[in-house]
Amino acid sequence: MSELGFDGKVAIVTGAGGGLGRQHALLLASRGALVVVNDLGGAVDGTGANVGAAQAVVDEIKAAGGEAVADSNSVATPEGGEAIVKTAVDAFGRVDIVINNAGILRDKTFHNMTPELLDPVIDVHLKGAFNVTKPAWIIMREQGYGRVICTASSAGIFGNFGQTNYGAAKMGLVGFTNVLAVEGAKYNIKANAIAPLAFTRMTEDLLGPIGDKLGPEFVAPLVTYLAHESCEATGRVFSVGGGRVAEVFIGEAKGYFSPDLTPELVAENWATITDREGYAVPASTGEETALFLPFLK
Repeated sequence: MSELGFDGKVAIVTGAGGGLGRQHALLLASRGALVVVNDLGGAVDGTGANVGAAQAVVDEIKAAGGEAVADSNSVATPEGGEAIVKTAVDAFGRVDIVINNAGILRDKTFHNMTPELLDPVIDVHLKGAFNVTKPAWIIMREQGYGRVICTASSAGIFGNFGQTNYGAAKMGLVGFTNVLAVEGAKYNIKANAIAPLAFTRMTEDLLGPIGDKLGPEFVAPLVTYLAHESCEATGRVFSVGGGRVAEVFIGEAKGYFSPDLTPELVAENWATITDREGYAVPASTGEETALFLPFLK
């Protein structure tokens, strides 16, 4: 297979001053993409700012012969999102790829969760994806092409102790991605999400001894493929880490039907309701609704 190239394609990578985002930016640039390296340069909890983080990655890209510009606007506000996209348009004239990677952590068990711990996490992860993707989406629709990759997490898909704020934001990104895939279909805009397992400054206290085998460089190849024009996948979620890539999906069992459903019938038929044999994987709400039709005729 010939090497996947990105000559002339413009990519925005948020949170690209280190970790996963840095690897995405470096690999895309090495394949010919023109990259906006966005990073506020704050701490893991989102406090502080330093433009040097983004500029350092730009310097790496340029030293390797690539093209990139630094951007230090915050994804957490609509104005910041607009400014990030403007950086791309001013520098390169268009936007083809958006990789929503920026994130922060403010972990706490649910009974100790406060608005000060919840709101910033939602603002950066979930609203941040809205804020950056919306102005880019307008451009993608007009040009009839685009690729959006959102960074979800197993903490949202499967749950993780002490991360109700983070998990809720990350699963929200799965829903966000699914709707983008539906709405973007006729404009050749593909949207997918990843759930990465990687050793970064956000996970260094969680992964322990296996961290050495989970470098962020193992995640970038999947992101790069999903960002490529040859990728037809859309509305999908992929687990990735340490060289392993696997699709994650939400399935729906065949279920049980009764026109006279009662709580007692639910209890009596629980085994049928929860039987996972012969499940379906709907690609939209319409497809999920269609699963009801044979019972409703």
